[in-house]
Amino acid sequence: MISDLILTLAQARKTARITQAELAERAGLSRMAVQRTETGDVDPRFSTLQEMARVLDMDLVAVPSALRAELQAWLQSRSSSQEAPASGAE
Repeated sequence: MISDLILTLAQARKTARITQAELAERAGLSRMAVQRTETGDVDPRFSTLQEMARVLDMDLVAVPSALRAELQAWLQSRSSSQEAPASGAE
């Protein structure tokens, strides 16, 4: 099973146009470790995910389950407000 975190890391890698081999080299991992992590073939160590995130200029953050929905709503509202054009701007 592939978690949302792993899907997010894989998408960030693709968006950055970094190959699995490049990510592996920069993170000090084998290409196979990155490939197997992204395909869900292994249950990766936290340190593996942390290094992948570091290379992708991301931070791993633990959020209490009770606050997850509230945090997601806040993030979505921030994203929506940044996409909306400023009123009166030309």
